[in-house]
Amino acid sequence: MSGNIKELTNDDFEELTAKGNWAIDFWAEWCGPCKMMAPEFDKAAIELKGKVNFAKVNIDEQPDLAQMFDVMSIPTILILKSGKEVDRVMGAMPKAQIVAAVSGALK
Repeated sequence: MSGNIKELTNDDFEELTAKGNWAIDFWAEWCGPCKMMAPEFDKAAIELKGKVNFAKVNIDEQPDLAQMFDVMSIPTILILKSGKEVDRVMGAMPKAQIVAAVSGALK
């Protein structure tokens, strides 16, 4: 995980995501598509640095967050604006598609 991506937990999720734009990848260590998408998510974080905060939530370590947002399959990227979900995209995708989804949702 690059230095541009924060690992969120139950303890800091609400406080950190209350302000600003966020793209949050819900993932798990055992998830093959999640592992395939991880470097693409990192590249998207670099491209959108300063515009969008990028973070990850490990659903095995933070099951309450996955349940709170009804994350049923992974990878799922939640897009938040000032703490409110504005969109979500599911499935592994390349950097360009991540950037387009996040940018489009936060217009």
